[in-house]
Amino acid sequence: MVSGDSPAVARRRLRIALRSRREAAELTQGDVAAALEWSLSKVQRIESGEVSVSSTDLRALLTKFGVDDPAAVAELIQEARTARRRTSGWWDGPRYRSLLTPALMQLMQFEGQATTIRFFASTILPGILQTPAHAEAVLGFWHAELNMITEDERAARLEVRLRRHENIFERPDRPTYLLAIDESVLYREVGSREIALAQFQHLLKLIAEGKVILRVVPFSLGAFAVTLGSFTLLDLGSAQDAVLYRESWQNDEIIHAPEEVSRHHRIFDVILARSYGAERSGRLLEARIAALRAESDS
Repeated sequence: MVSGDSPAVARRRLRIALRSRREAAELTQGDVAAALEWSLSKVQRIESGEVSVSSTDLRALLTKFGVDDPAAVAELIQEARTARRRTSGWWDGPRYRSLLTPALMQLMQFEGQATTIRFFASTILPGILQTPAHAEAVLGFWHAELNMITEDERAARLEVRLRRHENIFERPDRPTYLLAIDESVLYREVGSREIALAQFQHLLKLIAEGKVILRVVPFSLGAFAVTLGSFTLLDLGSAQDAVLYRESWQNDEIIHAPEEVSRHHRIFDVILARSYGAERSGRLLEARIAALRAESDS
């Protein structure tokens, strides 16, 4: 275990380890439940990460799996302790807690320890890359059009976006951030022409600083790409140890299922393969900035 691991990361690592140990022992979840006189649902919830596992139950599982190496047992027990720890951080304060979904709170823990983040944007840039004015325009739409959030809530949501940006890009071991955007994103003016200009200039600055790698998905692939919707893949050490985050205006979710995560990795690889290269993508962004600047000057 790495010092400073979050409960979400430890819980994920523990559930993967337990499933791997069970499969290595050639046992089904039903076999384990019967041997330990547990309900099948208890075993399933432990392996899915839905519930925490006590040290006593963990030792019983490891004994059943034939894991008797003291170092291995101690490491997994420490993982279990970390996983049971109450999630805490700046986002856990009363100003933010009621505004954040469980999936988003997990996402922020994974963002803080991801080694690579892949984001496909089908309509607008991700929140963590938005300027304050751009984010204000996005949040203002829901406030003005749907009357869904108060001014205080909008301010708190804006603060969350800005602090998430710091959590990813301002840490010493920041992750590789691969951003694939549909070409239409470059022509979508959120808020106003001036806001769009400042937003794209900000993105260009992040690219120049080596914080973001941009790939533009051409219009020719747009019909396929846009139907996917936006999604985020976070590698926690490798592509084999990764999670998927998907969000719509009504709900969001963290997906751990290996087959679904792998499928989205393959989709992202296809998107990259059919996108413009990094150099041409950068030139397209620069051309759009120049066009917006000319329109503003006129």
